[in-house]
Amino acid sequence: MTRYIARRLLYLVPVWLGISLLAFSLALLAPGDPVRSTLQAQGIDAPSAEQVQALRRELGLDDPGPVRYAKWVADAVRGDLGESIRTGEPVLRSLTDRFPRTAQLALIAIVLGLVIALPLGVLAAIFRERAVDHVSRVGALVGASIPSFWLSYLLIIVFAVQLRLLPVAGSNTPQHVILPALTLAIGAAAGLTRLTRSAMLEELTQEYVRTARSKGLREVVVLVRHALRNALVAIVTVTGIRLAGLLGGAVIVETIFAWPGIGKYVVDSISARDYPTIQGFVLFAGTLVLLINLAVDLMYVWLDPRVRLGGRAGGH
Repeated sequence: MTRYIARRLLYLVPVWLGISLLAFSLALLAPGDPVRSTLQAQGIDAPSAEQVQALRRELGLDDPGPVRYAKWVADAVRGDLGESIRTGEPVLRSLTDRFPRTAQLALIAIVLGLVIALPLGVLAAIFRERAVDHVSRVGALVGASIPSFWLSYLLIIVFAVQLRLLPVAGSNTPQHVILPALTLAIGAAAGLTRLTRSAMLEELTQEYVRTARSKGLREVVVLVRHALRNALVAIVTVTGIRLAGLLGGAVIVETIFAWPGIGKYVVDSISARDYPTIQGFVLFAGTLVLLINLAVDLMYVWLDPRVRLGGRAGGH
């Protein structure tokens, strides 16, 4: 297992470097001048040519692109993503300070989504083409089709304006997390319900399920211990991708509900053309995705006995 983890970590290195190159290129391709933006953030609305040139030398922007990229990557490896133009704070510290709020929202949303999706998907597969199957498929289709911003405002109108049960913006109480988490959970549950249904339908046609039933095992054991466990391989993959996206910042939902997470912080930084923060966010979010994908790969070994560290049994 240790060798497998080491090999997987080694594979992540070129991917991480590619993400870092993409993040660094954002500053080169983005409109505007980061030097003038920095000076304006310092209160200098009409900087002189000398001030612009002095700050350009200080930031190392006179160096060739490859040299600047190498310095930026070396600093990033040491945990230095630069300083925010807008706030003057270290980018990494700003992101890590806000990450727990985004992680709280994302984890609650993904758990709630699974609580909704797994029972519905399993029941839809068991009672295929019956009422519960049709209801779950229609519900999943509706949930996947509603834009998150529209769903956010719909939930606000119902639960905050009409019923006055829940607060709209902020994060001061546990009640504040309900609406944004529910918004994200509905979108996640829609896709996971359809995936659970299709994965269960595929597993229920396998030979090992018929063998388990012929041995007289209880139906609940066949469904949960055998079919669902193997179906979880695909479900875990998609859940990991969903979670990675949410941890990277649920931008629209966090902005609508004024949730003080990474997403809202990055939106404010984009509006201010805070290029170091944008670069740091892309690298930070990309690293999270890589680590979550690694965790998902390791879970395969536990979830599916057919998976081997070198690949599937039989060489597939």
